[in-house]
Amino acid sequence: MLKFIPGIILVQTGTGVLIFFGLQIEAYNYQAMAITAILTILMIILAGFWFSSIARNQYQSSLETTREEHARERETIRVNAERQKSRVVSRSQKEVMKEVKRTNAAASFKIGVTFAGALTFGVIMLYTQFITAGLLVLTTVGGGLAGYLFKGRRDRMKKQKLIGMNLRVSKKERISQLN
Repeated sequence: MLKFIPGIILVQTGTGVLIFFGLQIEAYNYQAMAITAILTILMIILAGFWFSSIARNQYQSSLETTREEHARERETIRVNAERQKSRVVSRSQKEVMKEVKRTNAAASFKIGVTFAGALTFGVIMLYTQFITAGLLVLTTVGGGLAGYLFKGRRDRMKKQKLIGMNLRVSKKERISQLN
């Protein structure tokens, strides 16, 4: 608003001077009246262009500052969204891992109870003189337990390999994000 004050003061001064000269002109001096009217119209047009130029510059500067603010805000929103996304992903991965561990623990407990029951049954069979049936049960349980342990070891190795691959991928992603 302060940018318009010099122009307003100049227009008001010019208008005052023209009115003063207009009052000094005789009533029938049409040539002086025409010159005064032309000067007034010229002053109005020049003041209009001047004020239009000031307003356009002020609009452009405010538009540019608004664009910069929006760009900063957009970047802040993008960074916050990425942080929240990574938190949600890590939280969900932790919950999935907890659930997998809980499920594996429950399954391992059930399988352990089953093998213990089968071993107990085999020992009871041996003790009660059903040696062939007892030995069959014991060897079957032993083979099942060995297969279960082998499968568990193989699954752990696959999981470690996958985790290693995921770590390598995430390192590459981090490097590409930094560039």
